[in-house]
Parts: sequence; C-alpha cells; structure tokens
Amino acid sequence: MGKTFAEKVMAKAAGIEQATAGQVINVYPDLIMSHAASWRCIRTLEKMGTDELYDVKRIAMVMDHNSPARTAKTAADQKLCRAFAKSKGIDKFYDVDAGIAHVVLMEDGHVRPGMVLIGTDSHSTIYGALGAAGTGVGFSEVTATWVSGYLWMKVPNSIKVVINGPLSPGTTAKDVMLKLIGDVSADGGTYCSIEFHGSYVRGLSVSERMTLCNLAMELGAKFAYVPPDEVTRAYLAERGVQPHEYEEIYPDEDAVYSRVITVEGAELTPQIACPHTVDHVLPISAVAGQKVDQVFIGSCANAKYDDLAQAAAILKGHKVAPGVRLIVTPASKHVLERIVKDGIFSTFLESGAMLTNPGCGACAGDGGVMADGEVTLSTANRNFQGRMGSYHAQIYLGSPAVAAATAIRGVITDPSEFFAKEA
Repeated sequence: MGKTFAEKVMAKAAGIEQATAGQVINVYPDLIMSHAASWRCIRTLEKMGTDELYDVKRIAMVMDHNSPARTAKTAADQKLCRAFAKSKGIDKFYDVDAGIAHVVLMEDGHVRPGMVLIGTDSHSTIYGALGAAGTGVGFSEVTATWVSGYLWMKVPNSIKVVINGPLSPGTTAKDVMLKLIGDVSADGGTYCSIEFHGSYVRGLSVSERMTLCNLAMELGAKFAYVPPDEVTRAYLAERGVQPHEYEEIYPDEDAVYSRVITVEGAELTPQIACPHTVDHVLPISAVAGQKVDQVFIGSCANAKYDDLAQAAAILKGHKVAPGVRLIVTPASKHVLERIVKDGIFSTFLESGAMLTNPGCGACAGDGGVMADGEVTLSTANRNFQGRMGSYHAQIYLGSPAVAAATAIRGVITDPSEFFAKEA
C-alpha cells in the first residue's frame, strides 16, 4: 500500500523504516521554533531544573509578536530571550526588527523539503510551501523537545486537495483557501495532513503556496504540503541552499487518503470570511458595499512581497477613501527593504496608507485595534471576536487585492473592476 507525504516524512524524522496513519511515534524535529513568547519556554526549563539542550543548532527564536515592546513586561520578556539565546549559543535568534517567524525562517533558507518542524505558533503549517512538515505545538512541548530532542506524535490521516487552474481573474490563493474552509468547515481537517495537488499548484509561486499552507491551519490541519518542484529548488538556490542539502519527499501514486476534494479554480470568485468565524465564508457579491473603518494588509498569510505588490498595483494612482485607515505591515525586514527599493513603499504612502514596522502587528492585536462598532477588512487568517480590539467590532477577511480595492472605495469591493479597467 502506498504512503502519503505525512507517513513518509514522519518515518524519516523518527528514524524508522515506515509509519502508518494512526501510529504514535517519537519524532526528532529538524527545527524547533519559538516566537516572542519564548520566555515561557525558558521559565518552564527553569522549573524542570535543567539547562542542558539537546541541540542548539535545531533551535530558532524570533521576536515577532508585540515588537518592538510596548510595555515594560514585554521588554523584560524579550530581554530574557536575548540573554538566553546568547548564553546558549543559539545562532538562529531574530530580534524585534526581523519580522514574522515563519517568513523570516523561510527567507533565510532554514526551511527545506523533507524537514519536520514544530513551532509555538499554530500557523507553522506554512512550512509545507517548501515541501516540509510544520505544525504548531505548546510551550511545554517545545521546552521538552529542547531538552530531549524528540516529541511523540500521532501520524495523521491525509486529505488530498486537487486545485484545477487557472483561477478566474481577480482571484488568488487566499480565495481558494477561504472557499475551501467555508465548504469543509473550520474543523473539517482536524489533525489531518492537507496535500495540495493539481494544475493550479504546479508552478505556483512560493508566496502563494505559503498562503495555501498557512490557511490550512484554519481547517484544523496538522500539516500542509505542496510537492517540491523547480519553483522550490529555485527559491532555495536563491538563498544558497543546494539540492544535496535536503531530501524531497513525495506521496506514492497509490497513497491512501481519508478524503479527496476537488476545487475548480475557473469557477471561483473573490471570497470573504465574515464575522466572527473563518468558515463563515460568502462570495464577495454577497457582502460588497459593507462599509469599513479600517483595512489591514499584513500577517503571515498575506504580507509577503507578492501580496504587497498586488495591493500596490491596485492602489497606484488612487487615494484611500476619506475616513478609512489603511495599515500596511510588511511580513519581514527583507520584504520592507524590497518594497522600498521597488517604489512600492512610496505607492502606499501616496495613496494615504500608514506603514508599520515588520512583524505580526495588528493581527496579534499589536496596534490597529478597533473601537466599538468599527469594521476592518483584513488580509490576516483569523477574524475571531475581540482579536483586533473591541469585542463589539467586526473583522472581515479577504485577499490583498480585495483589501486594496476596499481601501479605495471605503466599502468591501470586488477588485475585478480595477483589473477590468487595466485591461
């Protein structure tokens, strides 16, 4: 019987010949990521009464949430993390200027095909964009893995998602995932490995693959995966990572899936997740005209270079609607440097946007919060009640293209009208 990606990659990480869905095994992660709350792991380590780490080369720490510090408590936590990383010789330490952990680690070539990664952020599924298995775990699990090197995991069942392309004009990977989450539900993929296949996925940019795998978490996924190809290899080569430094893993043709889902890209239109759940998804035609007070372009889902370039292409020559706040938060320092160099930064400023430092920003409730009764259109991955300020505010989720069009009109707007004019 053929094996899925999850069965193969977990067997490799456990050092055993083969693994089967449902089996519980000890896995040695190739990389252990902890974000701004790494201080919790350090305090847990102290309670364990040890400071011996299994392998500091496998540890990465990124100060991405609430950065730079807004309170004395956060500043003290970050100070503790800096001191710990220095004392232990953790060279994959990224301070408050670097950006969002997931994006930073991928940009710097630390994520490679065939790896298993765990992280203190649920959206660690994003690493599947490079053919790796990433998953979010708790602080205690990360601390235990720091010490022992391993973590027990149950091999997940796998769901195969076949996306046939091309997509219709004005739609993106974000729309694919919102449609999928709306159809399958927010727990429709609980503890499953989501494999993305199909003509749309082949040749897709790494940026769009990151959006697919990031949003897979909102299905409840354990892992997400896009088969590595020439696009993957080129992305890694640009970062100095050569093919002999990783192992590409592919599912067998006769692998057994718990479910196969087909998405017809040509039938898609822009999608919107409505308050207050990610799976409350409607086509944009059903919510177009909804007034907004704020638009946020940011988060690990949609603040990569390609996302900002797409939004800027629509905003160029336009102004943000009176009374609307447009907040743009680049995912990383590298993204910020690139949009400054390419003039995209100026396009945002000229349109009336406000740019903030790289990081999680308003997605993590760090700035950009809303007052009672206000409405935000966000490119982030969650719209839970109270996530961005008032419990009595509303968050709609959409693509960067939808965000830019909405910022211009001041109401939720189908970006297709802007593409039509350009054509």
